[in-house]
Amino acid sequence: MKNTIYKEIKKNIDSDFSLERPKDNSFGHYATPVAFSLAKILRKSPMIIADELCQKFSKSECFESIESVKGYINFKLSSSFLDKLASNALKDEDSFAKDNNSQKILLEYVSANPTGPLHIGHARGAVFGDTLYKIAKHLGYDIESEYYINDAGNQIRLLGVSIFLSGQELLGKNPTYPKEYYRGEYVIELAKEAIKEFGESIFDSKDSIEKLSSWGKDKMLELIKQNLKDANVEFDHFVSEKKLFTLWDKTLEKLKANNAIYKKDGKIWLKSTKFGDEKDRVIVREDGRATYLAGDIIYHNQKFKRDYDHYINIWGADHHGYIARVKAAIKFLKYDENKLEIILSQMVSLLKGKEPYKMSKRAGNFILMSDIVKEIGSDTLRFIFLTKKSDTHLEFDIDDLKKQDNSNPIYYVNYAHARINQLLQKSNFSKNEIINTKLENMQENEKNLLFNALLLNEVLNDAFNSRQLQKLSEYLKNLASLLHQFYNKHQIVGSKKEKEYLKIMLVVALSIRTGLKLMGIDAKYRM
Repeated sequence: MKNTIYKEIKKNIDSDFSLERPKDNSFGHYATPVAFSLAKILRKSPMIIADELCQKFSKSECFESIESVKGYINFKLSSSFLDKLASNALKDEDSFAKDNNSQKILLEYVSANPTGPLHIGHARGAVFGDTLYKIAKHLGYDIESEYYINDAGNQIRLLGVSIFLSGQELLGKNPTYPKEYYRGEYVIELAKEAIKEFGESIFDSKDSIEKLSSWGKDKMLELIKQNLKDANVEFDHFVSEKKLFTLWDKTLEKLKANNAIYKKDGKIWLKSTKFGDEKDRVIVREDGRATYLAGDIIYHNQKFKRDYDHYINIWGADHHGYIARVKAAIKFLKYDENKLEIILSQMVSLLKGKEPYKMSKRAGNFILMSDIVKEIGSDTLRFIFLTKKSDTHLEFDIDDLKKQDNSNPIYYVNYAHARINQLLQKSNFSKNEIINTKLENMQENEKNLLFNALLLNEVLNDAFNSRQLQKLSEYLKNLASLLHQFYNKHQIVGSKKEKEYLKIMLVVALSIRTGLKLMGIDAKYRM
């Protein structure tokens, strides 16, 4: 809608301009401050320029009125124009709020170590990433999602050690535990499963640790994929760090050729301070083992070789200090580090009955993502995670989200959609009769409801471009509120304007249904 309006206004303004939505609806649906930017060029008062521009506009079916107010030009949309948009949307629902963008994007998110189940912090990044992906797809971007499996290095061996020691303890062998190992009932469950699959003899010798490490990693990856699927999150690609490490020697040679590394104290260092890092970083230890950063260097080298237009990584907030060193490595590899965008996802605090939610015994010291999905459902989890910016702290009470009333935001939005469906079932008019009804001379509140229902594309573009996906949940809550207000003030079924009201409500339902779908949620038809 906004693009159509912009093009219509552009016919009469020989200059670039911004198009805004006034906070006060009484001023109009859109406004432009173009007169202020033209004032210096034309050496006239913005108010005079605005008056002159208003007079230049030809009669357009888009606008009911165009007026100058203190230098701003305000546009009120016509009933016929809004009706045309409504009819187009309802006759081609699959194209509703879509765009055509050619940018090719690689989005990487979650990428949790496959050494344990996903916790609630991982869930936030998963929901944000998956929703960003869905919105981008809807807006026409050529986007692919990727999970980077950290299946090389010490953490995987440590999983094997933990399973081995747990198995020995189950078999009464009284092992001595090191300072560092993975705790939680899930490790015991893995050990029990290993006994069933391989027999007790696998816990006789430490030589089996490597086998248990690889097997345990695969089992954890299966569980992680199931955790994600239960929250309606799927990926286009899973990339193995272990497989990528076959490219390490070539990557190291590339860094060496680009004067990016040096040796000191038996270690190999990346000169990351040259490009803004607070200190140089070790990429190979004294014993020849590559560090965690080395794996990321290989991975990003391989990423950039695939030649996307833009790369997005979603990381936990604790990785903030990691950004500079990775970007330095990308620059040393002779790629444009500005093509890489890092989005940080803050941790989540959970309450239950106003008290801190208990940690999971199964996970050790974490709240499991699967526990919360079971308790409140995937839809509620996803919606609440998308009510705040990803880089701000999120706290919510599980018990509040179980309430089936208007205090629960997902209930409130879903109820609006179900309420419209209920009205359609009560009406004697067919859907086609409703869609083909002309919306003429709409009252202000009718026009306001329809206008807001048609704003979804604008909201999606804003949410995606700003990476502030909470704008979508805010929009849906506001649209639901407008619908409930309208419903409470008007008799719908049986009124003289039944078909007109229901046509507007069909667009509201389409917008709610589409918005929820992009959040990974199926709208409710009955409640």
